[in-house]
Amino acid sequence: MESAATNRQDASQRGPRRLVVGNWKLHGSLAANAKLLAALAGGGGDCGLAVCVPFPYLAQAQAALQATPVAWGAQDVSAHASGAYTGEVSAQMLAEFGCRYALAGHSERRQMHHESDSEVAAKAAAALVAGVTPILCVGETLAERERGAMHDVVLRQLDAVVAKLGDAIARTVVAYEPVWAIGTGRTATPAQAQEVHALLRKRLREAKAAGVPLLYGGSVKAANAAALFAEHDIDGALVGGASLDANEFLAIAQAGRAAP
Repeated sequence: MESAATNRQDASQRGPRRLVVGNWKLHGSLAANAKLLAALAGGGGDCGLAVCVPFPYLAQAQAALQATPVAWGAQDVSAHASGAYTGEVSAQMLAEFGCRYALAGHSERRQMHHESDSEVAAKAAAALVAGVTPILCVGETLAERERGAMHDVVLRQLDAVVAKLGDAIARTVVAYEPVWAIGTGRTATPAQAQEVHALLRKRLREAKAAGVPLLYGGSVKAANAAALFAEHDIDGALVGGASLDANEFLAIAQAGRAAP
């Protein structure tokens, strides 16, 4: 059990702001995006707010958000800087569009595109070289949770990146996304999420990176955001479907602002 002094030290390193990041996934159109981005442009405030959009819409996000408190980013990044990698998008390309963030290792990429832990680590490293902050996604499947392997799985995924980045792990964001809760309507209880976040925080502390923001992702909504944010080691959220609704997404950010 972590001491109160350790918890206070971790909190001081993390700073006062929550971070709420929207992941649009394979959604969007120029017209729909324009309305959504305009509605988000005044959001954020004391809660850091960002959207990770499909590659074709990065220029639109940049134009709409560059004079606002809202940041933008990509949903993936190549491990390669350049070369014969058709369809890949490099971190330097993302940086030219002003991206602050890039997701790395989202469960849908791990499952559908068979991304390994080492490939995810290479993507995170490439993002940092270009000045883009990787949001490292970790999480277990329902089968892994049911057989009691969830701790081993998330630590294996995190440790691969720590081994690759070394001290630079402190410049990342980590998002815990239980695979069984993504897009299913099921959400880890605040206690379940906190258990894994505390485990991740301990490992990051061992890597001298206790201040890395830890986000929870998995069917986050305005209705459950406040309870999640009330947990000590949950610093924000990676939001899927709810980020496509400006009112819902801003309500989640509002819960972040109100959280202690």
